[in-house]
Amino acid sequence: MLSLAGILGEAAAEVSSLPPCGPTASGASIRISPRIPVPGESLRIMAVSADVPIRNLSVRAPDGTSLPLEPERRGGPPWSLAVETGRAARGEYRVEARGAEGTVACLDLSVDGGTVASRPGRWDRATEAFFSAWIEMLFDFPLAESVNFPSLKPVLTDPSRNFLYDYFGAGEDRRIPTDPDCADLPYYLRAYFAWKIGLPMAYRACSRGAASQPPRCGAANVAEGFTRGPVPAGMFTAVVRKVMDTVHSGSARTGLRDSATDFYPVPLKREYLWPGTVYADPYGHVLMIAQWVPQSADRNGMLLAVDAQPDNSISRKRFWEGTFLFADDVRGAGPGFKAFRPLLSASAAVRVPGNAELSHSALIAPYSDEQGELSPEDFYADMGRLINPQRLDPRQAYEAMFEALMEQLETRVASVENGEAYVRKHPGAVIPMPSGSAVFETVGPWEDYSTPSRDMRLIIALNVMSQLPDQVVRYPELFALHGQSPMEVKAQLERLDAERLSEAYIVYRRSDGSPWRLSLAEVFARRKALEVAYNPNDCVEVRWGAGRGTEEYSTCTRHAPADQAARMEQYRVWFREARRPPR
Repeated sequence: MLSLAGILGEAAAEVSSLPPCGPTASGASIRISPRIPVPGESLRIMAVSADVPIRNLSVRAPDGTSLPLEPERRGGPPWSLAVETGRAARGEYRVEARGAEGTVACLDLSVDGGTVASRPGRWDRATEAFFSAWIEMLFDFPLAESVNFPSLKPVLTDPSRNFLYDYFGAGEDRRIPTDPDCADLPYYLRAYFAWKIGLPMAYRACSRGAASQPPRCGAANVAEGFTRGPVPAGMFTAVVRKVMDTVHSGSARTGLRDSATDFYPVPLKREYLWPGTVYADPYGHVLMIAQWVPQSADRNGMLLAVDAQPDNSISRKRFWEGTFLFADDVRGAGPGFKAFRPLLSASAAVRVPGNAELSHSALIAPYSDEQGELSPEDFYADMGRLINPQRLDPRQAYEAMFEALMEQLETRVASVENGEAYVRKHPGAVIPMPSGSAVFETVGPWEDYSTPSRDMRLIIALNVMSQLPDQVVRYPELFALHGQSPMEVKAQLERLDAERLSEAYIVYRRSDGSPWRLSLAEVFARRKALEVAYNPNDCVEVRWGAGRGTEEYSTCTRHAPADQAARMEQYRVWFREARRPPR
């Protein structure tokens, strides 16, 4: 957020008489933080609109003057403007958000440090838009920046990002857990938002599914304690711990036509894919949309998402085939983009609507099972057209894919190092390795520090990257060829690829702590070694595919037990074919 210079009217007079605010447009709202504004302290303001862009935001101070604002713009949809004031003067303020055709939202606000009457919160279109805008602001980092954190804590405790930080003014954010893993992250963020705003929240206990059927869930557990006004951090901790102990990788992978679920599938249209929408891949990984970056003359568009790993690390990733896996042969399991199933209030009761009702009336997006009818090729083509409505410049397409791959590799560097840190703390300990498909889904240190799912996605990413020059020849209609033939462009991309592979590199720490530089060309050459490089019982050199007898390998001091190595050889075919086994 940008701060306003100076002090807001230290000796402010009463604001001149104004007519009361008119009705707010459907799906629009103005929000303030903290919940009770205090004279002499800063005030955060966010205007959000689900349906029309917001052009400007104005704040009228108690002395009748308009404050100079430089709000940060995001979206949309939804569209949002956010600003942080300097020290607020005591008195009455008016905040107004305007669109092309007039006022979108208006709020009369008293800054007096007094109490605010509590009333049960309600999920409606405006609240869903606020949740989406809050998610976008939380993870809005510079595009050129690699976003990786050891946990959610550095993001959630940053007042410049978290609009709801210290919302109750009680230091509550210093007393909560911030360690969601992959499947937990969407639920954690939803629960945190519900806690701060005073909303109900729902979650279900689900099976993990099997080879012949998707996960199935029980009845919804509706937590309504947050609706009874500001509740202490201890209650949030109790609720979110129970949620995280209940949900797992199958919770978002439920069948597309199943109504007894926490999420429901939505159409592949930009107006429905808001920040906060989740993506469930067919093998259990979950991401959450964080930001859309429009296509421009000098830059391809991007769809950015965030995810968590079993070691609780958080990272930002861009949409491409290497990170958003899609399959059409998973026997009814529901991969794809999904929204939280809304909680509707009828008088005092809270109910969870089914798919039939959501087909005709939904707060964000209607129910649609269209993703279940798509082949992977069609899915990626449809998403490509959403992200880049204009034809792609081939070089820009390559550079975007290259940057996404490097982000993936840097994330793996951190993940493998986390495993090494565990080993250093537990010298001589051997992490038990599960058998069969359980290597991808288990609990304990293996889940936290092994990397089979991440390595399979990396192998897929390497394969996709190597196929891009051929894609120009196979699908020339997707690219702006600038008068050249597809074969000429292919040759140019192959030359560019050779340059990048030799120039780009990562650096990891070997077993003795020394840095080792690994070129991208070497990573590509080690794809076969990476098929069995996910075991944290192996030394870090083996996990990066170093060959026996090389200088790089010379610092290796430990290996996985022989029985684990034998099983990894048995499972190698899964990684070679980039296909998870049935449960």
